[in-house]
Amino acid sequence: MRRALVVDDSTSTRKVLRHYLQELNFEVLEAETREEMLYACASSVPDLVLLDGQMPDCDGLTLLGEFHALPAAEHAKVLYYTSEFDPVLIARALRSGADRHFLKPFDKDHLLRALGSVEML
Repeated sequence: MRRALVVDDSTSTRKVLRHYLQELNFEVLEAETREEMLYACASSVPDLVLLDGQMPDCDGLTLLGEFHALPAAEHAKVLYYTSEFDPVLIARALRSGADRHFLKPFDKDHLLRALGSVEML
């Protein structure tokens, strides 16, 4: 079973993403903070990471860099999402290792398109 890690400080966003991903047969882990994300990846890097670009304890680009510094992270796909359309920030996220960016709020179709674009369906 493929593993996904949802990194978001919003309980409701994590809950929605968990529901969608479980419907697609992912085992889903959740992290609310930078520390929880690093802990969740300590023993095994997930196949997929959905990362909120606006975390309260650390900016998303820093988290993206820390994630990609982990052993075996090069095999994981990262979907980076934000609530603002900022072309400069999006370009920086993609250069920093995000495989795809999408905007929130999002629905199931947006998520499916993002997953399909990184071959996770």
